[in-house]
Amino acid sequence: MISSTQNPKIKRIRHLQDHSRSRKKENAFVIEGVRLLDEAVKTHQIPELVIYTTDLDSRGQQLVAALQKQRVPCEEVSREIIKAASDTETPQGILAILPQIMLPIPSASNFLMIADEIRNPGNLGTLLRTSAAAGVNGLLVAPGTVDPFSPKVIRAAMGAHFRLPILPCSWEKIREITAGLTVFTADMEKGTRIWDVDLTGPLAIIIGGEARGPGKNATDLSDHWLHIPMRGGTESLNAAAAGAVLMFEVHRQRTMEQAGKTQ
Repeated sequence: MISSTQNPKIKRIRHLQDHSRSRKKENAFVIEGVRLLDEAVKTHQIPELVIYTTDLDSRGQQLVAALQKQRVPCEEVSREIIKAASDTETPQGILAILPQIMLPIPSASNFLMIADEIRNPGNLGTLLRTSAAAGVNGLLVAPGTVDPFSPKVIRAAMGAHFRLPILPCSWEKIREITAGLTVFTADMEKGTRIWDVDLTGPLAIIIGGEARGPGKNATDLSDHWLHIPMRGGTESLNAAAAGAVLMFEVHRQRTMEQAGKTQ
């Protein structure tokens, strides 16, 4: 049993939790909780290390036993140690180090999202989760956006990292990937109302940051602007809420078009 916070394994976990530079250098990140670890295992993500407490529920104990059979290093720790290693106030009794396996962006993508300088981890995580639910082919993370593998993003995404291609990249790479797609940029008021735009063709949508909205690179790349109409006096939606509305409008239009073709 690990009983010291100075144990190299615990120190490594803390570095990965706290520092984007460490995550990039090691090409690894940390997940917490039975549900997230179960999602990882179901999508064939093999942990490098698991630490757990003996008071795990039966589902957690079964998961540890299954991982041990696969010869994954699983270390028992005290509640004090897992609390020291955790990024949450109330640790769930299990966490794991996973390699950052980047799912490839499909070459025939027809629906991409681009996160432009989104600094709030909860907003980015929710965008990832919604993208996976709405059938997005991949999410491109532009410079200035929060690290998509930070602990708060991981928790908010609820397993989307294991199903959705996520690619941090330069604007030059974004331009290359979106070649052949119509690029829409969302704005609070500028451009066309979303339900007056045909969103059934191959496209990418840029969601700007909470403070300043779309930046110059987004403006230069954009083919069209669109907005979500709101009642007078209403504050702008945050990036996660706006992204959800836009993504499911794309999903709605494409579903309606497909239904029309089959009638």
